[in-house]
Amino acid sequence: MSRRVRSKAAKKGKYDVVSLSYPEIEVEDLGHERNGFVDWTSLPDDTVIQLFSCLNYRDRESLSSTCRTWRVLGASQCLWSSLDLRAHKFDTAMATSLSSRCVNLQKLRFRGAESADAIIHLQAKNLREISGDYCRKITDATLSVIVARHEALESLQLGPDFCERITGDAIKAIALCCPKLKKLRLSGIRDVYADAINALAKHCSNLVDIGFLDCLKVDEAALGNILSVRFLSVAGTSNMKWGVVSHLWHKLPKLIGLDVSRTDIGSTAVSRLLSSSQSLKVLCALNCPVLEEDTSISTSKTKDKLLLALFSDIFRGLSSLFAETTKKGRNVFLDWRRSKNKDKNLNEIMTWLEWILSHTLLRTAETNTQGLHDFWLKQGAALLLSLMQSSQEDVQERAATGLAAFVVIDDENASIDCGRAEAVMREGGIRLLLNLAKSWREGLQSEAAKAIANLSVNVNVAKAVAEEGGINILAALARSMSRLVAEEAAGGLWNLSVGEEHKAAIAEADGVKALVDLIFKWSSGGDGVLERAAGALANLAADDKCSMEVANAGGVHALVMLARNCKFEGVQEQAARALANLAAHGDSNSNNAAVGQEAGALEALVQLTRSPDEGVRQEAAGALWNLSFDDRNREAIAAAGGVEALVALAQSCSNASPGLQERAAGALWGLSVSEANSIAIGREGGVAPLITLARSDAEDVHETAAGALWNLAFNHGNALRIVEEGGVPALVNLCSSSVSKMARFMAALALAYMFDGSRIDEFAPMGTSSESTSKSVSLDGARRMALKHIEAFILTFSDPQAFAAAASSSAPAALSQVTEKARIQEAGHLRCSGAEIGRFIFMLRNSSSILKACAAFALLQDMGLLLR
Repeated sequence: MSRRVRSKAAKKGKYDVVSLSYPEIEVEDLGHERNGFVDWTSLPDDTVIQLFSCLNYRDRESLSSTCRTWRVLGASQCLWSSLDLRAHKFDTAMATSLSSRCVNLQKLRFRGAESADAIIHLQAKNLREISGDYCRKITDATLSVIVARHEALESLQLGPDFCERITGDAIKAIALCCPKLKKLRLSGIRDVYADAINALAKHCSNLVDIGFLDCLKVDEAALGNILSVRFLSVAGTSNMKWGVVSHLWHKLPKLIGLDVSRTDIGSTAVSRLLSSSQSLKVLCALNCPVLEEDTSISTSKTKDKLLLALFSDIFRGLSSLFAETTKKGRNVFLDWRRSKNKDKNLNEIMTWLEWILSHTLLRTAETNTQGLHDFWLKQGAALLLSLMQSSQEDVQERAATGLAAFVVIDDENASIDCGRAEAVMREGGIRLLLNLAKSWREGLQSEAAKAIANLSVNVNVAKAVAEEGGINILAALARSMSRLVAEEAAGGLWNLSVGEEHKAAIAEADGVKALVDLIFKWSSGGDGVLERAAGALANLAADDKCSMEVANAGGVHALVMLARNCKFEGVQEQAARALANLAAHGDSNSNNAAVGQEAGALEALVQLTRSPDEGVRQEAAGALWNLSFDDRNREAIAAAGGVEALVALAQSCSNASPGLQERAAGALWGLSVSEANSIAIGREGGVAPLITLARSDAEDVHETAAGALWNLAFNHGNALRIVEEGGVPALVNLCSSSVSKMARFMAALALAYMFDGSRIDEFAPMGTSSESTSKSVSLDGARRMALKHIEAFILTFSDPQAFAAAASSSAPAALSQVTEKARIQEAGHLRCSGAEIGRFIFMLRNSSSILKACAAFALLQDMGLLLR
C-alpha cells in the first residue's frame, strides 16, 4: 500500500509518549557576552516569562533546566494555569513531580484512563476546567474521585469518544461534589436517568451549558427541571421521546440554544419548540433525516428564532443574528471575532454555536453519511475552515479533524473524494492548515497534519501543499517529541512521497533522516508512527537517488529491525515493501547487496512469507525477488530456508491476489537462476504450483510463472516433472494466447529446453514394456504439441531478414552482443546471462529445425532485435 488515510477522531490503542524528566544543567555565570554570543540569562525576567509562555510545557520544562535563574522563572505560577497532557505519558509519578507547580492550575486537558487516575495527584484543588478524551475505560469510581477532589470545578467535558463505563451514578456524584458547575458535556453515556438529572437541577444552580451527546437514553422530562440551562445539546442521542420534549422544554425559562442534530426529531416537535419557547433563539438540527424528509418546515427566521439544518443556508442564517448588515456571507464567524461586539448574549450564542457545529460536523464526517456530497461542497468545507479559525482550541482541533475525515470515502483503500479535497483548496484551506500546523500547541499540530495528509492523496492538493512550503513543515513536525504529532506528520510525508516530483523535496528538507530517526525513537509501542514512517521510506526508496539517502541515513538497519522485531502487520508490510524498493536498484547502487548483508534481513523476510496477512506475504516475496538478482543474496536466501518457504507460498496462493501470485512466482524465478536452487525447487514440489500460476488470468503472473518454469526446465528432472504435472498444455496455452509477449517467449523457451534432444527420454525411469510404450507415446505427443506451438510463435514474431542473418551467424558473434544478467527491461525484451546464451548456442546444434530456429530467435531477442 502506498498511502494511508484516517477518518476517525477516536481510535483505540496505547499512547506511549516520552518522559518529561530532564537532567538539570547548571550554568552559574556565562557573562553578558562571549565571543560575540548573547548571554540569554541576562534577559529581563518578564521577557523570559513571555518566551516561556509561547512554549508547550514540555519544552518549557526543558528550557528551564538550563540554569537556576530560568528554573525559578519557569516555575512561575502564571505559566502553569493551563496544562495539556494529551500528547504525553501522564501517570502517578509524573503527576507527583508536577504537583508543586500546579497549585494554581485552572485548566487541564488529558487523554485516557491512566491519565484520569493520575489527576488527583496533581493536587490542583483550584482546578476550574477539566477536558478529557479517549475516555472509554474511565469508570464511575475514577470520575467520582476526580470531582470529589475538585469542588471548585466549573466545566467538565468528556468526549467525543463514548464514555462506555460511566453511568448516571457518576453524574449524581458530579452534582453533589461540584456546586459551582457551569458546563457539563458528556458523550456516549448509556442511561442518563432521572435521578441523576434531578441531582444536577437541585445542586448545580449555575449550570447553564449541558451536553448529553450520543447517549443511548436520556430522561427528557427530568431535563425540563434544570431551569438554569441556557444551552442544551442532545446531538446524536437516540430513543428520545420528542412529544415529551416539545411539551416540556419550551417551558425552560432561560433556554437560548438547543441542539438536536443527528437525531430522529420530526417537523412537528421542531415547529412546536420554535413557536412555543419564549427564550429560544437558535435551534440546531443538522443531519436529522426525519426532519429533512418533510419539505414543509420553514427554514427562515421566525419570531427571532433561527433553525439551522442541512437544507438551510447556514451562513445566511448566522448572519441574521446580527443587527449590522455587514455581517454577511461566509465571513460571519470571522467578522464576529474581529468585531467589538458587546452583546453578551450574542457572544455566548456564537461561542456555543462554534462548539456544537464543530462537534456535529466532525461526527457526520466520521460516519461518512450518504447523501451529503452537495452539502459538503456548498457549505460543509467552508464551515469547517471557518471554525478552524476559532479562538477555542478544541473547536479548531475538531474542525481540522473534520477536514481530515470528510474527504475520506474508504480509509482502508486510501480513497478520498477529490471534489471535496479541491473545495478545501479553493477556499484557502491549505494555507490555513499549514499555519495551524505551525502552532506550538501539539493538539493543533497533530490534527492539522492529519488533515494535510488525507487531503494530499489528491495530486492537485499535494502540489499546493508542496508549493506552500508544507514539506518543510511536515518534516519539522516529524521530529516532534510528541508521538501523535510525529505520526501524523509521517503520514503526510507518506502521502506526498507518492508523487515523484515531491521525493527530492522531502530529501532536501531532511525528511529522510527524520523518518529513519522516528523508527529508532518509537521502535516499541508506536505502531502507527512506525507504519507511516516505513511507508514513506518505501515510497522514497523507489527513487534511485532517494534510496541512497535512505541507506546513508541508516534506513537499511532501521527497516530490517522492523521486519525482524515488529509484530504489527501494517509495519511489517511497509518495512518489507521498503526493503524491496531499496533492493530494486541493483544496477545503479549497492543497496541490494547492503540489504542482503544486514544481519537477519533475509531470515526475517523469509519468515514474513509465512505471515497470515496477505499484504505482508506479498511484500516479503517481492523483496526476496529483488534481492535474488544478487548472486550472494540468492544463495543466502536458499540457506535461510527461502526455497521451502517460497514453494509453500506458491502452493497456497492459487486463490490469492495477482500481486501475491506474481511475487511468489517471481521470487522462485529469481532463485531458480542457480542450478542448485532449481533442483531444490523441483524436489520441494515447486513445479505444480508454478504450472497452476501459469494458468492465471493476470498478465504479470504469466510472465513470472513462465520465467520460473523456463529456468526449471533446463534441469532434466524438472523437465520431466513439468510434463508429468500437465505443464506442457499450460505452457502451450501461454505460448499461443497470453497477452504478454514476454510470457509467450519464455513459455516457448521452456518448451524448447524441455525437448532439446532426448534429455527427458534419458532421464525418465524405465518400467514395464507397456508402461514404457505408454510413456513414450505420451512424451512424443507432448513433444509434437510443443514444437508445433514453438514454430507458430517464432513465425508470428520473427523478422525474416534478421532471423536468416542470426541463424547463419557464428556463436562468438552472438555472444559478443549480450550481457551477463537476466533482466526483463521496460522496452520489452529479455537480456540473458552468459550461461543462458550458452544454452541457446548449444541448441543451435540440435537436429530439430524448430529448436534451432527457437535458439536463433532467442539470440536475436537478446540483441534487442525482436519483441519490441
